[in-house]
Amino acid sequence: QVQLVESGGGLVQAGDSLRVSCVASGRTFRDGAMGWFRQAPGKEREFVGAINWVSGYSTYGDSVKGRFTISRENAKSTVYLQMNSLKPEDTAVYHCASGASTATLRLGTFGSWGRGTQVTVSS
Repeated sequence: QVQLVESGGGLVQAGDSLRVSCVASGRTFRDGAMGWFRQAPGKEREFVGAINWVSGYSTYGDSVKGRFTISRENAKSTVYLQMNSLKPEDTAVYHCASGASTATLRLGTFGSWGRGTQVTVSS
């Protein structure tokens, strides 16, 4: 079973940058993908982006494209979400998830799900 643990969230001001991390354990990641989702109070879960473990190919949701970047460090089974030019509307709990591919993650299909890390952006 895969365990996912996020870290690095916090309180920042609009325009700041922040990097959150997700460490995966419980299996060797030789294929598949990892994704980031976010959920704000009263709102539906939103796809942020995903990255393929092998190729490094990444894809993003429209609301974060050009501001957020996902990277991975295979040796550490860790995925990062670099968030730049943060806006108050980026405030949410950010979760990472494992999946078969970036395409299935974009559709909301995932295997394991982390408990999340809170990101709060003040105006």
